[in-house]
Amino acid sequence: MTVKQIMAELQAMGNEGIKKILLKHGVKEPFFGVKVEQLKTIQKKIKTDYQLAKDLYATGNADAMYLAGLIADDEKMTIADLQTWVKQAVSQNISEYTVPWVAAGSKFGFVLGMEWIKSKEENIAAAGWSTISNVVSLKPDPELDIPSLKKLLATIEKNIHTSPNRVRLAMNAFIIAIGSYVTPLTADALTVAKKIGTVTVVKEGTACKVPAAADYIEKIKARGVLGKKKKMVKC
Repeated sequence: MTVKQIMAELQAMGNEGIKKILLKHGVKEPFFGVKVEQLKTIQKKIKTDYQLAKDLYATGNADAMYLAGLIADDEKMTIADLQTWVKQAVSQNISEYTVPWVAAGSKFGFVLGMEWIKSKEENIAAAGWSTISNVVSLKPDPELDIPSLKKLLATIEKNIHTSPNRVRLAMNAFIIAIGSYVTPLTADALTVAKKIGTVTVVKEGTACKVPAAADYIEKIKARGVLGKKKKMVKC
């Protein structure tokens, strides 16, 4: 399939009702309002295609950008590719899901995540925290930099309540990821979660709630699946 063919298909799938919902969840124009399950029907036809993913992402259309993440050949993505993607990720679903998913599947996820969390741009910093969260959910603990992850927990404890809105949300998710997937740091994550208490995030008029990190980790512990890694993060 070509970019032109895919864009025509996406436009035909567009739904104004879905678009209104997505606008409330931080998706920016231009986009058509295509359901994720519809994007996955196209993904199944294409599977993975490095160049097509880059070309779709370059359209700037949020539906096409999300699809680009689904079909991206993560291992072929270069640092330059990923830097371009994170800078262009103005929609929250792209900066906090698409880019982190692809970055985590690449060779550069941890390094770029550590760089991005230092950004003064909210969407890039949020992408950084989300990227590292995805990395720890995929990689075996022996392959992780445990001391650096522990330092990040300390950084969050100190800065979460004064950080930008979406960064607070991503930091909270990071605590949950560390506590759930990195068993050497579960106790540390729980300690930080309890110290920071309630995390307040303005979600643009939606009814979404920020999960209490300590409660979430305790539920994972009760289910007996602490440390169980994911096979994939894209969905």
